[in-house]
Amino acid sequence: MMEECLKPLCDDEKMPALNTIKQFISKREISRYRFWQEIGLGRDTAYRLCNDQTYIPTGNVLEKICATYKVQPGELLNWIPDD
Repeated sequence: MMEECLKPLCDDEKMPALNTIKQFISKREISRYRFWQEIGLGRDTAYRLCNDQTYIPTGNVLEKICATYKVQPGELLNWIPDD
C-alpha cells in the first residue's frame, strides 16, 4: 500500500514546511471526523494531517483537500525559510 503522505523529516534535518490543517479546520469549525469524511482519505492519514504539523501531504492529497474546500495550497502549508 502506498503512503498517502510524505514521512516527516528526521530531527536532524531542516523542516522546509509545516502543514496548517489543524488551524484550517479549526477556523472553519470542521471536526477531524468531518474532515476525514469529506476529503475521502484513509482515517489514519486524515487524523495524522490534523495532529502532526510535520506530516506534509503529497500532491494528490493536497489536491483532494483543495478541491473539496475550494482553497489554495498556501492555506494548508506554511513554508519555513532557512535561517
